[in-house]
Amino acid sequence: MANSDINSVVIVGRLTRDAELRYLNSGTAVASISIAVNRSKKDGDQWISEANFFDVSYFGKGAEGIKPYLTKGTQIAVQGSLRQDRWEKDGQKFSRVNILADSIELLGSRSSSSQNNGNSDSFGGYQQRASYSQSQSSGGGYEPSSEAFGGDNAGFPEDIPF
Repeated sequence: MANSDINSVVIVGRLTRDAELRYLNSGTAVASISIAVNRSKKDGDQWISEANFFDVSYFGKGAEGIKPYLTKGTQIAVQGSLRQDRWEKDGQKFSRVNILADSIELLGSRSSSSQNNGNSDSFGGYQQRASYSQSQSSGGGYEPSSEAFGGDNAGFPEDIPF
């Protein structure tokens, strides 16, 4: 019988710090980010907000291209899978779950009202940006998603190398 396990995650939240970019010995870029995801839960008669924090790793050319836009406070959507890292130090075992991103979509970035030029399509100073995902058809490179712009490229950051 075929393996029926599923490992898939989608989260939307805000970056807790600017992305850090490093390179593996193979030369592959890795962007490391931390994302805060808020959820509401009922405590008696009141609703309270609870923040959960997740570490995310994003590999390849897409990590290099999107890194300048992954700044603290930016809202993003991450689609990927979970990976558990295990190690031992001084005889004590440790474990950590990390999200391996397949795609990251920039949902908003901090901007001043002067940068928005009075654009009524922005919500609370955040406006939709580009989406980056791994392209299977182009040998594993990363390409922007035109869906993030409703079909046109208005506002697309042109300086992202692909």
